[in-house]
Amino acid sequence: MARGRPTGMNAFDGSPTETMRSFWAGAICWPMFFALGLITGVNEGMGEWLVDAVGFVVGWVGFALASQMMAKLAGREAAWPRFIAAWNWANIPQYAALVLLSAPGMLLPVGFAQVLALVAVGYAMWLEWFVTKHALGIPGASAVMFVLLDVAIGLFVQGVVGRMTM
Repeated sequence: MARGRPTGMNAFDGSPTETMRSFWAGAICWPMFFALGLITGVNEGMGEWLVDAVGFVVGWVGFALASQMMAKLAGREAAWPRFIAAWNWANIPQYAALVLLSAPGMLLPVGFAQVLALVAVGYAMWLEWFVTKHALGIPGASAVMFVLLDVAIGLFVQGVVGRMTM
């Protein structure tokens, strides 16, 4: 799945148990989320770490809930459990790419670091689009709307978190 093969969706059956277990991906991504904060210089004090932790959970669960409503509107509610399981697990290679391509930026010239970060973000957005398209069985343009929803929720949560840590 992380390499763009639709057969990766065969790993997900969409059962309630599988869907609930997939939220463990958040626990795997959590350290990478904080590593990104260290790399980018966002996390500085204990209070910021706590607020960021809450923001991480709110963003993750917020997208899951909002995407369920969006899947229902798209007539794909039955496919949502499989989608959210795939989406949860797809976050691991996304976060790994973000960390692995952002970390060298600490030692490289700014322009090259920005290119690496842009490549990582591009891959993360592409993977989310790919998973959404195939897991929900929707056209690519519709999958873009799910990605934009996730980005919007992330920006909103980041804005609130940023205000709380000022």
